[in-house]
Amino acid sequence: MDGLRSIAKTFWVGGLWVIGILVTPVLFSTLDRAIAGMVAGKLFAGIAWVGLVCAVFLMVEQVWRHGVRGVQTTSFWLVFAMLLCTLVNHFAVSPIIADVKLQMNQAAEGLFGGGFATWHAISSLIYLLQSVLGLVYVWRHE
Repeated sequence: MDGLRSIAKTFWVGGLWVIGILVTPVLFSTLDRAIAGMVAGKLFAGIAWVGLVCAVFLMVEQVWRHGVRGVQTTSFWLVFAMLLCTLVNHFAVSPIIADVKLQMNQAAEGLFGGGFATWHAISSLIYLLQSVLGLVYVWRHE
């Protein structure tokens, strides 16, 4: 189980970092903004699903390994907080961003007063928080 836990942790947290720190900036520096945004959106959606699977596995494994005391560990709550970030970003904020982008495509951008920028900033902050929580989780040796 230790090996699977390490793989899940590495795949999820490593994926967050690679997509957020390396891939997305490269996409926006090389491709048309619309195409880069579409590809980045698909990558963020993909890592969200990876996060959902890995979080459930890591939380269940923690309880399996430690029993009910597993819920009292810092690692459990770090994974839970990361899962919460994933759920909010993927199922609440991302649909709002998609809707705002659709509205922007159907009318002049000025009518919406920067709604996209605001929601994108919220999403970015949630992603940053999740990445920092991932750093703490990886740093710990539980």
